[in-house]
Order: sequence, then C-alpha cells, then structure tokens
Amino acid sequence: MELFRITSKNEKETRQLGIIFARAFLRMTSKKALVIGLMGDLGSGKTTFMKGFARGAGITGHIQSPTFVLAKPYTMRKRGNYRTLYHIDAYRLHHAKDMYVLGWEEWAKHPKNIIVVEWADTIKSILPKHRFEIHFQHAGIHKRKLIFYIF
Repeated sequence: MELFRITSKNEKETRQLGIIFARAFLRMTSKKALVIGLMGDLGSGKTTFMKGFARGAGITGHIQSPTFVLAKPYTMRKRGNYRTLYHIDAYRLHHAKDMYVLGWEEWAKHPKNIIVVEWADTIKSILPKHRFEIHFQHAGIHKRKLIFYIF
C-alpha cells in the first residue's frame, strides 16, 4: 500500500529525509527485524538516503554502500527499541538465497534489528511479508521522487 510521495530537490534533502525517517522508525516495535527495501535506478538516491538514515539512527562513522562486502552491521546508540542496523547492498547478488549464507535468517528474526536493503528487488522473494519499501525515481538533474510503501 502506498503511504506517500515526496520530491527531494537535492542530496542534502534526500539525506535529511533519511534522518527523519530513521527517527520515526526507531519508535516502532516488531516481533522480528524491521526491514526497509530501497529500490530504484543507479544514482537515484538510495545510498544518500541510507547515509541519512544511519545518522538518524545514531551512527556517527563513515557510511558507504557495502557493494563489495554485501552487508555491513552498525551498532546503534541506545535509542529507541533497536540495537543493530544492517546495511545490505544486493546489487551483485544473483539469487536471493545467497543472502542466507550471509546470515539473513538470523538477522531477519531478531526484533532488535533494522535491515535496510539497497537493490531490494534483487532479493524480493525472501523479504518479509510485512516491510517498508521506498522507491526512488529520477525527477530532474538533482531532484528525486521517493515513494513510500508499507506491506
């Protein structure tokens, strides 16, 4: 179900949206990990949003897309109901089941985890039925349209 749409005018706004969304997300509770799938073309703002999300979750270190390591865990400051943020980049995966080797089952069942997956459409078959998705679209040279969904 579509929740809302937002147009970001630049990278700074996209990062700020990530911060705001993270702060709201940290207030939620779940019996399993909360999962956010980020989908969109190359350069559409997924990693920029994730950098903001990590900041909003209290992570102060350098954030970059884990394209070559596929997954990067971050320990969140004791804020809200969560402790670990998993940042996954599924761009190079050929099959969703490849995530199981990395520890997907364990991460996804733990209620203190938040999992953010860039290129989530690559592993859509293993994403939980209840999740958030954010679809990123180019809307001009620097503009991006973000469409938020809940399932």
